[in-house]
Amino acid sequence: MKKVLLVLFFIPLFVFSQQKKEVLFIGNSYTFVNDLPTLVEQIALTFGDTLIHDSSTPGGATFSMHSTNSQTISKINQQVWDYVILQAQSQEPSLSPGYVNANVYPALQTLINIISQSSICIEPMFFMTWGRKYGDASNCVPWPPVCTYLGMQEQLRLRYLDFASIHNASCTPVGMAWKQSIEQDSTLNLYSPDNSHPSIYGSYLAACTFYASIFKKSPSGSSFWPNGIDSVTAYNLQLIASKIVLDSVAVWHIFNADFSFVQNNDSISFSNLSSNFDSIIWNFGDGNTSNLTNPNHTYTASGTYTILLTAFTNAACQIDTSTSTISVSIPSAIMENTKEKILIRTTDIQGRNCMPLNFFPYLYFYNDGTVEKKVILE
Repeated sequence: MKKVLLVLFFIPLFVFSQQKKEVLFIGNSYTFVNDLPTLVEQIALTFGDTLIHDSSTPGGATFSMHSTNSQTISKINQQVWDYVILQAQSQEPSLSPGYVNANVYPALQTLINIISQSSICIEPMFFMTWGRKYGDASNCVPWPPVCTYLGMQEQLRLRYLDFASIHNASCTPVGMAWKQSIEQDSTLNLYSPDNSHPSIYGSYLAACTFYASIFKKSPSGSSFWPNGIDSVTAYNLQLIASKIVLDSVAVWHIFNADFSFVQNNDSISFSNLSSNFDSIIWNFGDGNTSNLTNPNHTYTASGTYTILLTAFTNAACQIDTSTSTISVSIPSAIMENTKEKILIRTTDIQGRNCMPLNFFPYLYFYNDGTVEKKVILE
């Protein structure tokens, strides 16, 4: 997790229900087949959101190939993207640790360097792909974990999450959405006849997963689905993608602001649940702020307060917020005890108003109704 401190400054809150994202897809045929980026764009349009996209998807391309591909590098540098999607060749992340360490991690580091040199504002997002329907027969003997679909899927999950963790990047869990769909209904074929590439069902599920990951909004209820998919199946795939992504954004390292709290009368304990952030600012709604990770705050007056947590990432180029409204009721007796007592008058023991003298007893009357008997010894 990123933990770079940011100097406190005022950030005006603007809430937009509609979003615009500019995204570059770097991958191969898994992204190219069925035009995955356009499927994401069409889903976004039904919610009033806009996805501007481009892609570099030569067939069978690996991270190593992309790291030296002039078209890929040129497209990374052509503008400041919100996200650059990174999809490896379908087998390479699932292979043996020796192979991945020697061939995948170094090439990926080169790609990440190219992205960060283009702009520190760009957020890399890894496209976690799916295991082949019957595993990877060509690599089963030297690396048995990929002999089955489930084994290959687990290797892909571990590696893509490792990529995201190492590079402080996001990950869209398409492979885990596929796994959930297969567990729910194995008769819905997400694969094309080669048992590797996606069918239109598989690509649509991937697109729903990308929409949830990029816009951090549920695709459930979208009125768009491709020809060949019925409405009931489309709605079910939307729901799967929504739950997989939005129920576990921290697991997928998706940049997000979120928090919980425990309230004890006027005292609140906050827990920061944000993920993949650089820094945060809390606004407690009473004029006080904090940049502590998990602060405590005590309110001094009854009222309704809106808590605002603002998270920053990528040198504060990306900002996300989370809010919650709380009600504080401080008992009047407690409030009275916190008020400063004011001396109204002073009398001698016979009740005559006078100024106190040393070594004589006097009565002190206060605005809260209390009376004290004092002797000044000086």
